[in-house]
Amino acid sequence: MADIWLMRHGAYEGQRPGHHAPYNAALTEEGHEQVRHALPLPDNITGIVTSPVPRARQTADLVAHLTGLPIVDTSRLLAEWRAPSSVLGRTSDACPPDYQSWRNRRLTEPSLRFEDAESLAELHTRAARCACFLRRTAHLHGSLLAVSHKLILGVLTHLHEGPTAFGTAAVAPWNFAEIRRFTSANM
Repeated sequence: MADIWLMRHGAYEGQRPGHHAPYNAALTEEGHEQVRHALPLPDNITGIVTSPVPRARQTADLVAHLTGLPIVDTSRLLAEWRAPSSVLGRTSDACPPDYQSWRNRRLTEPSLRFEDAESLAELHTRAARCACFLRRTAHLHGSLLAVSHKLILGVLTHLHEGPTAFGTAAVAPWNFAEIRRFTSANM
């Protein structure tokens, strides 16, 4: 059976703790260095799949360039959690009060949505579909490196927790350009 490895993208422009990154935030030079230092990749990886979000795609492109591995697919299933548009580019303490209220209730009511955000239940469903996509793609192409984002990677690795896996993913450390093996225990 083919292995699946998960990699968080490198550092990006404007990054700071508690910050909801804008979609188009690009990798910084530090992010490029983090990716270079993540190499060599684990043995037997034959292809890369990536989120279409620029910071992940730039990470995948750099890995492909440095290793000669092909990018075999780009999937929205690997995109970061869709935060409400009204909070993008803001830290959580600078968000509107109604967002704070939703944020305090989202783990106990995971089907609740705020504005155009993805609910935690929707995120969990997408992560489960992503796990199937990764297994199917690995079956077709061999061992994979999936380049994505902290929250979706965290939910993927804690699928067994259900929609509240977001709570674990939000606080669990996952360093920029860190690579972890995705195992059947995660699914």
